[in-house]
Order: sequence, then C-alpha cells, then structure tokens
Amino acid sequence: MKHFKTLDELHREYGFDLPENPLISLVKCNGHCSINDREFTTDFYMIGFKKLKSGMFTYGKTRYDHQNGSMSYVKPRQVVAFRDLLFEENGFLIFFHPDFLNGHPLFHDIKKYNFFDYDVNEALHLSPSEEKVMWELHDKIQTEYLNNQDEYSREIMLGHIDSMLKYSQRYYKRQFINRKELTGKVVSKFDQLLTQYSESGSLRQNGFPSVKFMADQLNISAHYLSDLLKQETGKTAIELIHIHLISEAKNLLKGSGNNITETAYALGFDNLPYFSRLFKRETGITPKQFQNQIWN
Repeated sequence: MKHFKTLDELHREYGFDLPENPLISLVKCNGHCSINDREFTTDFYMIGFKKLKSGMFTYGKTRYDHQNGSMSYVKPRQVVAFRDLLFEENGFLIFFHPDFLNGHPLFHDIKKYNFFDYDVNEALHLSPSEEKVMWELHDKIQTEYLNNQDEYSREIMLGHIDSMLKYSQRYYKRQFINRKELTGKVVSKFDQLLTQYSESGSLRQNGFPSVKFMADQLNISAHYLSDLLKQETGKTAIELIHIHLISEAKNLLKGSGNNITETAYALGFDNLPYFSRLFKRETGITPKQFQNQIWN
C-alpha cells in the first residue's frame, strides 16, 4: 500500500498541479479526479466534497453513501481508496499536514471533531444551501492559497478551515435530527443490546461492554454512536452504559443478598474502588450507604 509523506509526492503520483505550500494543498475535481484504484495512506488530514455519478470512495472498510452531495473527513494514516470516480458536479479535496496547525488553536480543537473518526457510511449529506456555504469557504481558502502567500495567509486559511469544521458539526446535528426515526431505532437497539448482554451473563464472564463493542454490534463507528446518542438522549454511549450498570447494581444490592464486592464482580468490575466511585458519581451516595438505606 502506498503511503505519502509529503504533499508533493501525492500530487506527482496523481498528476495534480504541484502544491503552492508544502503543508497545505487544494485539488478541484472538474467532473472527475485523476486518482487510480490503489489504496493509500497519508500523513495529512483531508476534507472532501463530492457528488458522485459513479465510482466508489472507501475509507477504512466501508463504502460512502453518495446519493447527495456529501462531505468526508480523513485523518492521517487512515486507509483511503478512490475507484473510477465520476462526479455529477465539481468536487474538491483539501489536504493539510498536522504541522500546518502548529501554534494555532485548531491544533487542539481539531481533535474534538469526532467526524474524523466516523465510518464511511456516516458521511455528512448536505442540502443545497449547505453546499453553497462549503463552496464559499473553499473559494476563500483557494483565494489565499493561489495568491502570493504572506505572513497572514496561514491564519486566514486556517480560520476558514476552522469555520468549515464548525459548520460541519452544525450540519451533522441537523442530520441527526432529520434522521430522527433512524436514530430512535439505534437508541432502542442500544438499550436492547445492553439488556441482552446483562441477561446473558456476559457481564460476569467478559466484563462490562465497551463503546466499541456496542458500536460494532450496531454496525456503526464508536464516535458516531456516542454523538448520535448524545443528540437523542443527552448522554454519550459510555454514560448510558454506566447508568445501566448502576441500575443493575442497585437491583443486585437490593434483591440478591450480594455484598458490595460480589455485586461489583457480578457486573464485570475487577476494580472495587472504581465501582464505588462510579456508583457514588451516578447516585450521590456510596454502595454501602445505598444498602443501609434499604435494609435499615
């Protein structure tokens, strides 16, 4: 698999115009992009907009859903493949190296955008008005990129990239709301899966489930699951897992006759102090205080 360490390498490989800056480059796809079928990885972030007529874009192991204009977000070292892409309309790709962010707030802020960890079937689908916003931001970045770059250019380009990511966050929340029926089904399936996991004895055998385990069972990415649940319930996936565990703990402490240590181990906790801290954080009292409330 080909790995590109520099933008210059990537541009030469695919016949793009050589980059104007060693740390950031823009590629406009006028109906198609001259990228062959080979999978590759890079040391860069990539933001892309496309409206595909045919072909396939893969990121990780899954295909992107490209029925409408959609945005994709790729972080360094992720496997990417473009296969026979033909665009209904123009698209764009923005590549930038993490070093381009050094000393800028976006160096840290970019890590809060979970959509860089979403799977490909969780693309951001844009309305026509949202597409217009993204193209306007792209064009502003392009203006700075193609002009003689000076000491202000980097800050201006990063400001527009930051805006693009903020709008993406907003539009993802809109997408969660618009797909409320789908998200409601995921919430229900998440709750059912937790219940089945508990009732099957898996808590005692395997410990409490991780967010990744839950996401894998639901065929979505861990970050997308947490963001979807947060939008729908106000709680992240791990918070909902904790709430379920403490509910189970209360039931065991009340009805099973188990002591606190036995209850913790039955729920998959190897660390008793951690169980006690989590119980108090969720209920405001310790497991012992809870038992005393019941039995006195």
